Amino acid sequence: MSGKRLGVGFIGTGNISSAYLKAILGKDGMPGFPVLDIKALSDMRDEAASARAAEFGLRALTVEQMLADPEIDLVVNLTIPRAHVEVGLRALQAGKHVYSEKPLGITFAEGRKLLDAANAAGLRIGSAPDTFLGGSHQEARAVVDSGVLGQIVGGTAFFQCPGHESWHPDPAFYYDLGGGPMLDMGPYYITDLVNLLGPVARVSAMASRLRSERTITSEPKRGQTMPVKVDTHVTGSLGFSNGAIVQIGMSFDVAAHKHVPLELYGTEQTLIVPDPNFFGGVVETRKRGREEQWTPVKVTRPYADGNYRSLGVADMASAIIENRPHRANGDLALHVLEVMEAFEHAAREGQTVEIKTPVERPAPLEA
Repeated sequence: MSGKRLGVGFIGTGNISSAYLKAILGKDGMPGFPVLDIKALSDMRDEAASARAAEFGLRALTVEQMLADPEIDLVVNLTIPRAHVEVGLRALQAGKHVYSEKPLGITFAEGRKLLDAANAAGLRIGSAPDTFLGGSHQEARAVVDSGVLGQIVGGTAFFQCPGHESWHPDPAFYYDLGGGPMLDMGPYYITDLVNLLGPVARVSAMASRLRSERTITSEPKRGQTMPVKVDTHVTGSLGFSNGAIVQIGMSFDVAAHKHVPLELYGTEQTLIVPDPNFFGGVVETRKRGREEQWTPVKVTRPYADGNYRSLGVADMASAIIENRPHRANGDLALHVLEVMEAFEHAAREGQTVEIKTPVERPAPLEA
């Protein structure tokens, strides 16, 4: 990597922005990402931007000022899901590259519009999640690529919890259009599976929404109720182009369970992949045979020992400087968005949905 830096501005200073800023600036023991030169923070609420900027010793601007700032090359869009495409389009129109929090959009048509606008302008789109670039997930990718699993037959992917109203200070958007367990947590799991297995070819699904409203138990809105406008328990199967079939369950309705987040089943070995909401975690394999034991895989790759939220932004900035593809890219995010939307169609129509967007597995992350 060269010593060049890219000017970066943030739009959206909510809960997740703190993790991004700590990772970039090197707070709490993080090494930081010097390629990212943070020029300013902004938010639709000026007071929120000012408070976060003061916390990190940065400059606060209005959104309009940020989009007009010639020193900002790349906008990190951390707004709520329903605003991702609208804000992204405004940034593209201002001549900025855009890296968005997940999901890329709340519908495939929206996401397609954003990508088409970027391509027409000669600009780049990046998107979370970037956790698949974490050391443990890259180590799992290396296991898959080595061929020791044999032919990969299938796997499982599970995120199931009681809901976010017990901990998030303002959880209503998780149950509004653009929310729900599939659009909220599905990007982590499906993106990691595409990193490991390649593109999804088809989706089958069932879904439920057993409560029309939910009560917040976190502060400061404890006791308030919020309407539920999305399915909160989604289950189905992903059929991959390589022939593997992965069962998946995403839920905000489950009190507790003992499923591990990700398992891949090969004809020769099974692979345990850690929680794709994190960069690190234990990777394990087990060979077939009754006498075989689970064996930890030594994680030697970087970015497995902390919350590197913004690793994808740093890779994107480096890729722009070096004129190479970035890994957490728009094509990958659009493919994942089509897959997630397919769950809704498949559940509603009772039919298997074919996935049409092409995507290539991202290149492994070099040390």
